[in-house]
Amino acid sequence: MIHRSLAFAALAAVVLGTAVNPAAAQDQTIRFSHAGPPPDFLNKGAEHFAEIVNGADAGLKVEVYPGSSLFRQGTEVPAIQRGNLEMSIMTTFEVAAQVPEWGFLNRAYLFSDHDQMMAVMTGEVGEKLKAAVADKMDIEILAVDYLGTRQLNLREARDVKGPDDLAGTKLRMPATPEWLLLGQTLGVEPTPMAMPEVYVALQTGGVDGQENPLTITAAAKFNEVTEQVVLTSHLVQPVFYAISKPFFDALTPEQQQVLRDAAAEGAKLGNEGRYADEGSVAERLAKGGMRVDTIDLTPFKARADEIYATAPLAEPWDKELMKEVMGQ
Repeated sequence: MIHRSLAFAALAAVVLGTAVNPAAAQDQTIRFSHAGPPPDFLNKGAEHFAEIVNGADAGLKVEVYPGSSLFRQGTEVPAIQRGNLEMSIMTTFEVAAQVPEWGFLNRAYLFSDHDQMMAVMTGEVGEKLKAAVADKMDIEILAVDYLGTRQLNLREARDVKGPDDLAGTKLRMPATPEWLLLGQTLGVEPTPMAMPEVYVALQTGGVDGQENPLTITAAAKFNEVTEQVVLTSHLVQPVFYAISKPFFDALTPEQQQVLRDAAAEGAKLGNEGRYADEGSVAERLAKGGMRVDTIDLTPFKARADEIYATAPLAEPWDKELMKEVMGQ
């Protein structure tokens, strides 16, 4: 009797058009972990990406975890490669750790501005990078985003004319060799620290400063515990929507296209929002009482040339490709 009732219920569901969609019951979850603060454009883009994918009825479900709330900053890429995470925002520094010939993308003053960086990263050089990452890291790059132009942010204001004025300054940097090398070009004492720890470290004097795009400095409220921004513009930084290649390859072509299209839209929202905001954020910080200094960058660029010319870490870089990028 029970079996007959179930059969009638199933038949009725089909007739009424209410049968359960097997694909919907088997949605594959994509956990998208990144270090950006929840209010930042990085997370706004990631959330937009998730909305598009989740609304596409493609058998995919995206869950976004901002602020290193799922994986600690710097552990996302290894987690993707171990199969413990599906997706993250990947930096050029994480690429260089495993594909060292591309380390030149982390060079201070490589790109002159946002437009040049995006032209390079969405052009032939970007396509070569995608191929190298797929081949050597087993990671698929879905889209390029703009993290911003990084500026120096100090706990206590001082006059800064060049790298020598920053000697002994404990500046928070992510804990990878090429980040620490970048710190040397600024003349500081690079101090490795994860992003979620920075606010308290600035507040208590554990570090003397940090460097980030001003949009992130504002979103993370670092202006509450610092006095000064020095516009060093030392790194115009691309980042990438990155997904596990084995996971991506196992999807249908239709699902793959949904992810590519959604990533392009998410990155576009984050990119355009940040670029527009950068035009006014320095003024807002200054109105809030922060000292914002525009300086001559010549001494910083000279120090960068000097450091990178002799650094062992720069030896494997593709120098010809670097010259091509810098010449564009």
